[in-house]
Amino acid sequence: MNIYSQKRKWKWLLLAIAIIIVGSSLWYTNVLVRKIANDERQKVKIWADAIQHKANLVKYTEFFFEKIKVEERKRVKLWAEATSRLINASNNEDLTFYLDIISSNSNIPVILTDDKFNITSSLNIDFNSDSLKVLSGKYKKEYSEYDPIETGTGINKTYLFYKDSKLFTELRVVLDDIIKTFIAEVVLNSASAPVIITDSTKTKIISTGNIDSSKVKDKEYLLHTISSMEKQNTPIELNLTNYGKSYIFYKDSDLLTQLKYYPYIQFGIIGIFLLVVYFVFSTTRKAEQNQVWLGMAKETAHQLGTPLSSLIAWIEHLKSKGIDEVTLLDIKKDVHRLETITDRFSKIGSPPKLLKENIVQVIYNSVEYLKSRTSKNITYHINLPQTDELFIPLNTQLFEWVIENLCKNAIDAMSGSGNIHIHISDEITMVYIDITDTGKGIPKSKYKTIFNPGVTTKQRGWGLGLTLAERIIENYHSGHLFVKQSVINKGTTFRIVLKK
Repeated sequence: MNIYSQKRKWKWLLLAIAIIIVGSSLWYTNVLVRKIANDERQKVKIWADAIQHKANLVKYTEFFFEKIKVEERKRVKLWAEATSRLINASNNEDLTFYLDIISSNSNIPVILTDDKFNITSSLNIDFNSDSLKVLSGKYKKEYSEYDPIETGTGINKTYLFYKDSKLFTELRVVLDDIIKTFIAEVVLNSASAPVIITDSTKTKIISTGNIDSSKVKDKEYLLHTISSMEKQNTPIELNLTNYGKSYIFYKDSDLLTQLKYYPYIQFGIIGIFLLVVYFVFSTTRKAEQNQVWLGMAKETAHQLGTPLSSLIAWIEHLKSKGIDEVTLLDIKKDVHRLETITDRFSKIGSPPKLLKENIVQVIYNSVEYLKSRTSKNITYHINLPQTDELFIPLNTQLFEWVIENLCKNAIDAMSGSGNIHIHISDEITMVYIDITDTGKGIPKSKYKTIFNPGVTTKQRGWGLGLTLAERIIENYHSGHLFVKQSVINKGTTFRIVLKK
C-alpha cells in the first residue's frame, strides 16, 4: 500500500511541477506575444494615421485643382467678354484694357466661332487652324468638355470654346500619379495589414492588398471580410478622382492574428505531447508488468511441477504399502488441487480457450470447494438454484480462481464470520455477478488501488489475489471487475460483468 501511496504523491508532485513549468512558459510566451502584438498594432496604427493624413492631402489637392478649374473658367469668361467688347467697341473707345486681357492668355487653348461653328480665331491651340475652317469631329468633342461661352446677339452671335490649360493638364497628370501612388501605398503597406478599398456603396471593390490571391475574386468572401474589418477598425473615408467618395477598410496583419492565438496553439501542442508521452510510458509500463506476470506465472508452474510429480509418485508408493484409502483420498484431493493451481499458472500469458459453460454450476462448484476449507461461521447465499442453467463463454479453471480470490478476500474482511451473497443477473447481452460480504468495507478512495499488485491489508500475503482476478476477467474474458459499492463496517459488493 505504501508503494502506491508514495506513487500517488509523486504523481501529484510531478503534475504540480509540470503545471508550474507549462504555466510559466505560457505566461512568459504570452508576455512576449503581447509585446510583439502591441508593436504590430502600433505599426498598423502609424500606417493608418499616415494614410489618413495622406488621404487628407490628396483630398486637399483635388480641392485645390477644382479651384484652379473654376479660376480658369473665370479667366476664359473674362477673356471672352474682353473679346466681345473689343469686337463691338466704337471707334473712339480706348481698347488698351481689353487688349491687355486678351494678350494675357498665354496657356488656355481657346477657339472663337460664329453661330455656324466656323472658326474666326484661335489661341494656344495645338493644331493648325488654317487647315480647319469649321470646328467639328474630334476637335469639337475635345473642346466641348466644358460648355462653350456664348457672346454677341442675333447674326453677331459667337461661341468661345476652350479646354484645360497646358499647365492644368500637366498638373492633372501629376494628381493622377499621386492618386495611383497613394492607392499602391495603401494596398502594399509596410505594416502588412490586409486592405480593401471600395466605392461609396462599400460593395464595389477598387483595389485590395495583402488578401489571399485565391480569394480576391470571391465577392462573398470580400464582403464578409469588409464587414469584419469595419467591426475591427473605423474605415478611412476619402474622395478620389475618377472614383468619388471611397473607403479604406483594414484590419490587423496576419502575423498579429497568428500571435494572438499562438499561446493557445502552444498549450494545445504541449498538452498533446504530454498525453502521447503518458500513453507511451503507460503502455510500456503495462507491457513490462505483463512480462513480469507471465514470467512469474510460468516459473511458479514450473517450480510446482517437480514436487507435484513427486507427490503423485509418493501416493502410489503409500498405496502399495496398504495405507488407509480414506487418507489417500484426502491426499489425492490436495494433489489434484495443486494440479489445478499449476494448470492455472501455466495458462497465464497464453490465449485461454473459452468454452460454453454453465456459470451457475461453476459458481456452485467453487463455493462447495471453499465451504470445506473455510470457517463454519461463513454462510454462502446464491440467488439462483443449482439446477438453473446459464451458458456463457468461460475458462472454468481461471474463472473459479476469480470466485475463490473474491470470496477469500471477503472472508478476510469479515474476520472469518459473516455472510457472502452471490447474486447472478441474466440480462440480454450481459451476465452480472455481484459478490457481497458483511465485512469492514473499503474507503471510496481505494476502489481502484486495491487492484494494484502488492496492495493488501493483511500482514501476510502478496496482494496479488485481486490483481489476478481483474486480469483474468478483463484480459482473458473481455469483461469487467470493479467495486460496485462499499460501506465502512457494513460490507462491500464486487461486480463481475461478462459478455454472453
